[in-house]
Amino acid sequence: MKFEYPCGDPPPAGETKEIAPGVLWVRMPLPFALKWINLWLLDDGDGWMVVDTGVATDESRAHWTTIFASPALQGRPVTRVLCTHMHPDHVGLAGWITDRFHCALWMSRLEYVVCRMLVADTGREAPEDGVNFYRAAGWDEAALATYRKRFGQYGRMVQAMPDSFRRVTAGESLRIGGRDWRVLGGHGHSPEHICLWSPELNLFISGDQILPRISSNVSVFPTEPDADPLSDWLESCVRLQREIPPDVLVLPAHNEPFVGAHGRLQELIDGHELCLKRVEQRLQSGPQRVVDLFGALFPGAVTSELLGFATGESLAHLNCLIARRRARRRLTTDGIWLFETV
Repeated sequence: MKFEYPCGDPPPAGETKEIAPGVLWVRMPLPFALKWINLWLLDDGDGWMVVDTGVATDESRAHWTTIFASPALQGRPVTRVLCTHMHPDHVGLAGWITDRFHCALWMSRLEYVVCRMLVADTGREAPEDGVNFYRAAGWDEAALATYRKRFGQYGRMVQAMPDSFRRVTAGESLRIGGRDWRVLGGHGHSPEHICLWSPELNLFISGDQILPRISSNVSVFPTEPDADPLSDWLESCVRLQREIPPDVLVLPAHNEPFVGAHGRLQELIDGHELCLKRVEQRLQSGPQRVVDLFGALFPGAVTSELLGFATGESLAHLNCLIARRRARRRLTTDGIWLFETV
């Protein structure tokens, strides 16, 4: 499906681009395979609300410093920081910005608590529950050694978080710069993702809940191995089709602003349903480990850098099939999960 991209080229790093009255587009580089994130500045009357922050790197701090001093902000400070969810590219510099401007962090409760929990894991040894989780998924000893080495990396991408925050909940309305923005929720990609919709401007700040050209990762993690985030994700997509108008301008965290939210949401739903069918078909050939199912979901080889994402996403589809009573799981005497059709 083709979508409209009416906002033109993105702003260079360290600059802003106005895309609606009082709405500035900011872009920051990322040290990942995904190279950029979109961030937003909303006119907040006496200052500006920052929506999402980028990863805690010196490069991002330098770009923000340039923006804070730019004529586009008219000498007004940041009055509050809102983070759509707790992934490092969205929350990484929340502590730095709130400390710099002595302002509050606005965030959903579960995202804030999970963020603080993950930051606290920095420097810890990998827990045995995590090692057993990935061993059960079919990882070999080399992959498990890499997991142990990389465990706790999250906190290295996130500046120390504020010790307090203002809770934001789906369904409430926020007054930002003389306009009402409705808070809409999402689940599956993260625990309690929030989005902002302005009926007056017909803008929808989607975070990672709707992206025009890539699909957000929906994963199962060692902390909750029996979770069913894919069912939550699909429910969120269906609900958002009811809550936002089809002609809304979507401001996504990645790729460019676009028009075509309902069509994109349907693509996401249909894509996951197709993947569920492919996984179920693979299971019909006999019991499968998690790692045996990558070919049903991903077109190319899964590299070591993406092994965790691929495992989590495969488990999300398997647990969804279990919830639908289309599959079941058993544990071998060697501690390996085998999945099969019902």
